[in-house]
Amino acid sequence: MGVSRRDFIVSTSAAAAGATLAAQPSAADARSAPLLLAQAGAPAPHGFDPKDPALKYDLVIANGDVLDPGQKVRGKRDLGIKHGQIAAVEASIPAARAVQRIDAAGKLVTPGLVDLHTHLVPHLGLGLPADELVGITAVTTAVSAGDAGWHTFGAIRHYAIPQARTRIFAFVHIASIGLAGGLAPGEMLNIDYANVDGCAKAVAENPDVALGVKVRITDSVVGQNGLEPLRRAIRAAEMVGKGVPVMCHIGAAPGSLSDLLDLLRPGDILTHAFSGAGNNIVQNGQLLGAAKAAKQRGVIFDVGHGGGSFDYTICEPAIQQGAVPDTISSDIHAVSINTPGYPTLPNVMSKFLNLGMPLEDVVAKATVEPARVIGRVPGLGTLRIGAPADVAIFDLVDGPVEFVDTRNNKRNGSKKLVPTLTVKAGRPFGRPPMAIPFTF
Repeated sequence: MGVSRRDFIVSTSAAAAGATLAAQPSAADARSAPLLLAQAGAPAPHGFDPKDPALKYDLVIANGDVLDPGQKVRGKRDLGIKHGQIAAVEASIPAARAVQRIDAAGKLVTPGLVDLHTHLVPHLGLGLPADELVGITAVTTAVSAGDAGWHTFGAIRHYAIPQARTRIFAFVHIASIGLAGGLAPGEMLNIDYANVDGCAKAVAENPDVALGVKVRITDSVVGQNGLEPLRRAIRAAEMVGKGVPVMCHIGAAPGSLSDLLDLLRPGDILTHAFSGAGNNIVQNGQLLGAAKAAKQRGVIFDVGHGGGSFDYTICEPAIQQGAVPDTISSDIHAVSINTPGYPTLPNVMSKFLNLGMPLEDVVAKATVEPARVIGRVPGLGTLRIGAPADVAIFDLVDGPVEFVDTRNNKRNGSKKLVPTLTVKAGRPFGRPPMAIPFTF
């Protein structure tokens, strides 16, 4: 008897995903589950004994105001790094035990930022180079939000990821061409591009880097196809296995936004959640009942600021009525980076800090919370022992500062996060602080 294409996809999906996907919690479960390295007595990297005074750390970040929401740590600490992992978090580490030492006195030290919505895949659509932007983003882990569909995913798998120091994951676009054509014409004007089997196969065969399925549901993108691309994205995710999320972009959504929200499952991601496009989660000053219900059942509300998808007049009442973002992301790409809202992740975080969100929550929503959604790297988004030594160092600048959203609404603030140095896997980006001075 012949095997249908659908049966073949399902069987190969299970084989490819195998134990990897089986071992991953659903996005909804992962948000409440501790990471693997939260277990007591996590070993120091490669048997390194922090108590042995004869052994040196590769790098010590000293005297910083360490903020690690994943461990509920805040205060002056020294970080010891060995073999690309966090080896010690101590009140003080002797300078003699550091091969390289960075003095972070007066600065805020956090886990490296984890950006759940980016387009940091160069030469593909609107992509920018991740590593070259670290100086202004402090992002050590980035998620490509649908830059590639199944037909173009090889560009991410075999080119972008191997060549970047930045850790890159991806959502596979339900459109086979992804965003290769840029923002226009809409990739879903022709529904035939929404190939369920091909998308499912790409996600299933790349479980280490492919997190789920991306879809854009906006009038200009879907045309007369309405919510059908979202339905196909959900079918593709379900073909891969339980707990595989869909990231759904909203803008001027076709028809009723409530109908769209009702389709989203626990663990799915609503990105551009605070968009000011005509069809949004706040209508006449009130949070949509469907938005409240989606939040309550575990749909992840993601910021995805971008160049046109963050509106203070939507965000403020939404937060007041309980729709607090679960993750803060940038949607940085070649167009948005030149818009007045300036969506680098630290700048987007600063906007929420000045809306009254506690600093601990702001940092959590750009580190440990998106790391839990990713669910692939133990300890990611934290500074616990054995975690990847991804560290961001900021100046928390006091003083009058003006912020603008993507609708030219302005807000005055008093604090801003400004990156000063970023470390990935124990290695500082850019010119090492202890380098010999340049001579000419």
